[in-house]
Amino acid sequence: MSRPPGLGTRHCQALMTFSSIVLDFSIRSNLSIGIVAMTDNTRPNPSLPVLPWTSSQKGIILGSLFWGYFLTTAPGGHLSRKWGPKYLMFAAMLVCAVISILCPFIALNYGWFAFSLSRVVLGLAQGFLLPSVHTHLAKWTPLQERNRTIAIVISGSTVGVVVTMPIAGYLAASSWGWPSIFYCTGLCGVLWSAVWLFVGADSPESHPSISDREREYIITTRIGSSSHSQTMKTPWWPILTSKPVWALTVAHFSHNWGKWTLLTELSSYLRHVYGYDIKSNGLISALPHLCSLIMMVVFSWAADVINSRELVSLTSSRKISSTIAQWGGAIALCGLPFISSPTSAVTLLTVSIALGAASYTGSLPNPLDLSPNFTGLVLGITFGLGSLSAILGPSLTGFIVTDEVGLI
Repeated sequence: MSRPPGLGTRHCQALMTFSSIVLDFSIRSNLSIGIVAMTDNTRPNPSLPVLPWTSSQKGIILGSLFWGYFLTTAPGGHLSRKWGPKYLMFAAMLVCAVISILCPFIALNYGWFAFSLSRVVLGLAQGFLLPSVHTHLAKWTPLQERNRTIAIVISGSTVGVVVTMPIAGYLAASSWGWPSIFYCTGLCGVLWSAVWLFVGADSPESHPSISDREREYIITTRIGSSSHSQTMKTPWWPILTSKPVWALTVAHFSHNWGKWTLLTELSSYLRHVYGYDIKSNGLISALPHLCSLIMMVVFSWAADVINSRELVSLTSSRKISSTIAQWGGAIALCGLPFISSPTSAVTLLTVSIALGAASYTGSLPNPLDLSPNFTGLVLGITFGLGSLSAILGPSLTGFIVTDEVGLI
């Protein structure tokens, strides 16, 4: 069936899921800048107290979100297939937004441990969101548009960081201080939840106003995703014993270690090692992720060309992209201990994070390739186990680095 002309309902759904990922990662990454301002003895905002958290405590706080995230990604994928993704996404985002708004009150009044627990609850809610987005994409994405749509939607993770880092830096240095970082991201989450409640839909079949032509186009071209997947028996044993599923889990584990260690610790590294103030810190921390966003466009375009012309198999295409993301980023990071120039350090960090964008056409869309009817569950299992490295990376960094200033 030919593609309907112009923009359609599926594009509106993609825009909403994209913005949900943007806000997901804004709420997730706001602490990277926030914790620098919260514990900075130079007091960028003298009206707020400096929180006396040690390096190891900060490491635990930065990794605590993923304790909750680890527990709910697999249930999130399973429930989004059984119940539909719409209301799970609504509830998850609303809880994330409310927790974000409460973060300053908890940090100022109840200490670092209670603050860590609030991040665990935040992770519990966020664990439902990404698997639900993938379940939604499996229902709404025609095969011919799959690479670009998934890459654009998942790129919201990078957009969220790029937008949040510089804004958080300015807010932390403003008269409103670091609490405003959490208030702004939380209020945006509340707004998204309200809009999604009215415009979101589980699938083209359940959307009240989509055109018959567009509905038929999506249903007939979304290969491997059945309209009756909600009633299918879950193949737990075949999924859990699948070699590709475990290979994908290892890929997520290794990718998340570098990604989340850099995302959570980069601002502290730039502040304490190279002395960047909180405003400059936010802008420079965003630079590698901005380059990653540009490279995501390049990699997704290249993958579309390779796959449409069948230059290599889809499996080989995914493996090539994953290799670029993993090995390219690792080689760049290996050079970091041997340089002492701020410009060289930022350059290597930018190269490492930018090459990681190849994962958008490698491991990240692979759950949809492996099982379109159980995409959310496969993603939940692989991401959930893979998120263990996002706990270990920041936590181990906090215990290893006891002297944040005397690193070089």
